[in-house]
Amino acid sequence: MRKRFRFLARQGGYTLIELMVVMIILAVIVGALSTAFVSGARSELNANQLFQAQQNARLALDRLRQELHCASSVSSANGVAVSTITATLPTACPGPDTSVTWATQLVSANRYRLDRAGVEVADYLTTANVFTYYVPATGTLGLLRVDLPVNLNPAESFKEWRLIDDIVLRNTLRP
Repeated sequence: MRKRFRFLARQGGYTLIELMVVMIILAVIVGALSTAFVSGARSELNANQLFQAQQNARLALDRLRQELHCASSVSSANGVAVSTITATLPTACPGPDTSVTWATQLVSANRYRLDRAGVEVADYLTTANVFTYYVPATGTLGLLRVDLPVNLNPAESFKEWRLIDDIVLRNTLRP
């Protein structure tokens, strides 16, 4: 029995303090790596959401541009930014509609979405009044200015992305 104790006493090993120090160092390293991984995953998700919001705004503007190039009139006040417009489409225009309403709807505080005939086409707009119509003047056609400010977090205004376009209504009558 004494031989066993002598044998065990000669065996090298780690003390409890050494094990605790290694465990603490390992916990710090794993914690730092986990934090970096979570931060990277959140950044990727945020970038994907921002890209999707910007892409939806581009697609909405393209669709609006196609409809307005065929439209014969827009019902809106002259030179005033508004949240709703209705475009009158002649029968020669593609599609079943004779008039289409585009409007912004409040989703939450400082967050709006753009709807076409009640169907959402863009989201994360930061203002409701995105349309400004200019009635035809002598020698000019009707013009609609569209200003779509997109921001996932309106509290961080420096991250706002704006899509602005002037769309000429080719079929409006000149006075």
